[in-house]
This record gives sequence, structure tokens and C-alpha cells, in this order.
Amino acid sequence: MFNIGFAELLLVLVIAYVIVGPKDLPKVARWLGRMVKRMRRLIQEVKEEIGWNEMMSETEDIRKDIDQTLKEADVTQDIREATKELNKNIGEAKRETFKDPTSK
Repeated sequence: MFNIGFAELLLVLVIAYVIVGPKDLPKVARWLGRMVKRMRRLIQEVKEEIGWNEMMSETEDIRKDIDQTLKEADVTQDIREATKELNKNIGEAKRETFKDPTSK
């Protein structure tokens, strides 16, 4: 969540130990834990109230629809097939044009 590595966590713990002291460190840790829990609950309530999850699911549905539309609108395969067919027809026309008139 906060992207804190082990070294940073260790530094914070050492500073907290020096500032708060060993006697009050468990109290401060419990207090911080409660505050984090309350903040998470508050954030969840706000998300529910504004309909965050619904908006995210609608956004995901729209993204999927756009991806599907782009796949359906992709004409590169059709162009490749038409190019192959055109090259085949050109080859046949060349063979017919340059065919030996004496052979039938």
C-alpha cells in the first residue's frame, strides 16, 4: 500500500523507539493501528456512499466494450485476405496474358 521497504520500516521503528521510548512504544503502536483501521473504514464508507465500486465496474464494462469494438473494427485480416486474392488474380492474369499462343 505505501510501498515501504524493510530498510525504511526499520528506520521508522528506530526513530519511534528513540522519540517515544520503549515504555510507551506499544501504546503508540496500538493507537496507530486503531487509527489506520478507522481510516480504512472511513475510506470504505466514502467509497460506498459515492458508489465507487459501481463506477469502477461500469468503467470496466465500458473498457471491455471498447476493446471488443476495436477487435470487431479491425480490418487488417480482411485486407490481408483481399491482398492474397488480388495477387492470385494478378498472377492468373499474367499467366493468361503471357501464355504461348501456339499451345492450347
